[in-house]
Amino acid sequence: MSRKPLSVALLQEKDRGSVAANLDAIEAGLREAKANGVQLVLLQELHNGAYFCQHESVDEFDRAEPIPGPSTERLGALAKELGLVIVASLFERRAAGLYHNTAVVFERDGSIAGKYRKMHIPDDPGFLEKFYFTPGDLGFEPIQTSVGKLGVLVCWDQWYPEAARLMALAGAELLLYPTAIGWDPNDSEDEKERQRMAWVLSQRGHAVANGLPVLSCNRVGFEPSPTGGSGIQFWGTSFVAGPQGEFLAEADTESQTLLCVEIDLARSESVRRIWPFLRDRRIDAYADLLKRYRD
Repeated sequence: MSRKPLSVALLQEKDRGSVAANLDAIEAGLREAKANGVQLVLLQELHNGAYFCQHESVDEFDRAEPIPGPSTERLGALAKELGLVIVASLFERRAAGLYHNTAVVFERDGSIAGKYRKMHIPDDPGFLEKFYFTPGDLGFEPIQTSVGKLGVLVCWDQWYPEAARLMALAGAELLLYPTAIGWDPNDSEDEKERQRMAWVLSQRGHAVANGLPVLSCNRVGFEPSPTGGSGIQFWGTSFVAGPQGEFLAEADTESQTLLCVEIDLARSESVRRIWPFLRDRRIDAYADLLKRYRD
């Protein structure tokens, strides 16, 4: 199977303090990506500002915007100018009292190719997302673009093998995860490393189990808690893995980085021929997966 390599970039950034400053930094990163010959750029989760879900406040809903809206207009214009496919991540205002954590995919002509609304919504200390986000209702449907069929998922989705599998079964050629995850500074160094490695390993496992490349873009930097708590030290570690879980590129835990790499999409076909996991699935025996728990 002959297919040209796909040049991708992950823009690992920190919060710059305002929507305008963050979008300016994103624009600079997109221009650098274009100069490096990149075709597809993945941005981090909720890239327009701080990770506001550390507390519950009705005032934070003022951050949300419609899709289409101001941010999609700016990012769409950049996608068209630079000829890039861009995967963005926004706090979507669907209606008064109805909000989503939404990934938006821009085609290189500037149009919106599709969107994905985060399906799994966490509610943990420092990650109080159930207060803000309605669970997604668009399902696990890949988005067709000029560079391939993108299985876009968001952050907490990356712990669920079911989500990755359903994207793969629907024909996704890549799995992409905009992400905002980090450490509680009070945790021990050993616990911090266990958490970070579990995050990496779970996604590499999705690559192996589905024979697909995985792209995961996380933020960096310390963001204080608005209520005086410990805050979050985002651990970066954005990476690209191949269809056998192998690292193709990996960023560090602290730096603002444009991580660029080429992906050989034809390898997925080769890997699936020697590891035919989809062929050997026992779909006749999986009915209990539809239960919350087997008592």
